[in-house]
Amino acid sequence: MFKRIFLIVLDSVGIGEAKDASKFGDFNVNTFGHTVEKTNVELPNFKKFGYFNLLNNTNDSTISYYTKAEEESNGKDTLTGHLEMMGVVTKVPFKTFLNTGFPDELIDSIKKISGRDVIGNKAASGTEIIEELGEEQIKTGALIVYTSADSVLQIAAHEEVIPLDELYRICEGVREITKREEWKVGRIIARPYIGTPGNFTRTAGRHDYALDPAHKTVLDNLKEKGYSVISIGKISDIFNNNGVTSINKTKDNLDGINKIIETIDTDFNGLCFANLNDYDMKYGHRRDVVGYGNSLKEFDNYIPTILNHLKDDDLLMITADHGNDPTYIGTDHTREDVPVIMYSKKFNGMKRLDNFKTFASIGATIADNFNVDSPYGESVLNELK
Repeated sequence: MFKRIFLIVLDSVGIGEAKDASKFGDFNVNTFGHTVEKTNVELPNFKKFGYFNLLNNTNDSTISYYTKAEEESNGKDTLTGHLEMMGVVTKVPFKTFLNTGFPDELIDSIKKISGRDVIGNKAASGTEIIEELGEEQIKTGALIVYTSADSVLQIAAHEEVIPLDELYRICEGVREITKREEWKVGRIIARPYIGTPGNFTRTAGRHDYALDPAHKTVLDNLKEKGYSVISIGKISDIFNNNGVTSINKTKDNLDGINKIIETIDTDFNGLCFANLNDYDMKYGHRRDVVGYGNSLKEFDNYIPTILNHLKDDDLLMITADHGNDPTYIGTDHTREDVPVIMYSKKFNGMKRLDNFKTFASIGATIADNFNVDSPYGESVLNELK
């Protein structure tokens, strides 16, 4: 039906509290809704896609099919959300160390692997812990190790003290030892930075080391059948490079948007899978509602350009992997339903579809289009006319 599908994940742009949100400690959360409410940001192109219909339960005309997807997995993090989209449902959540830090035995193993001391070992914002410990790290050559409410072990280091290739080797070693069941975090993340005390800046050298998916995903099945699977942003890291044929890293959302447009202008047959991460990393976790609103506006401004570049046999899908309500307490993700927008120039029956009972219906629809197997989920391809 479609020669190419472009799946764009607006990282953390949830559309309202999930039915089971209270089990995750989340009440009255709505990333998109509360951001719009608090900032009064004008988003005319999001409106054309049906976002405000989802938000307000209205039925204004749209240019796309639209719905919400519910998360079946037991989690509200990046890895869990993306895996479910491609057919892997996570029943047992990945381990977190939010309240305790990492155990001494693991920290000692990191010291042994790296030959360096470890400082930090607590839950923290990445920018804040670099400001707190960056000067000490420069002086001592230690590794700044920290975590968050996500299942992550992050290692920050100044690039002039610990070169990128050394930092990556350390993270690879830590990934291996954290495959042990008691330490099995979802991702190890290299977090390089530069600058001087008071003026530290994280660089584009970030690299994620995820666990392999529990079984084959839609991406694997597409690749095996000879289709292109083009990764933009951190998609390749999330899937540990499984099922990916082309990798395009990004510096920020704008770089990601430009790479999406550049990819649209190339010729391929298959899937382009992109993640725009600024909403989550720069604004959601920091509870910066103004920055979140401005970032939504930035994407809204580029939507007409993206649509103009699409070809008649392209399908554009826009979704999210979880919520991160910048008006909510704390710094953690929020358990929310996510929007699913489906646009093509050849559609003429645009309307709201029934809610997806799992994120996996996104991947199932993609698999159905290319006539490959889907591990899970129900396709809605035959409803898109």
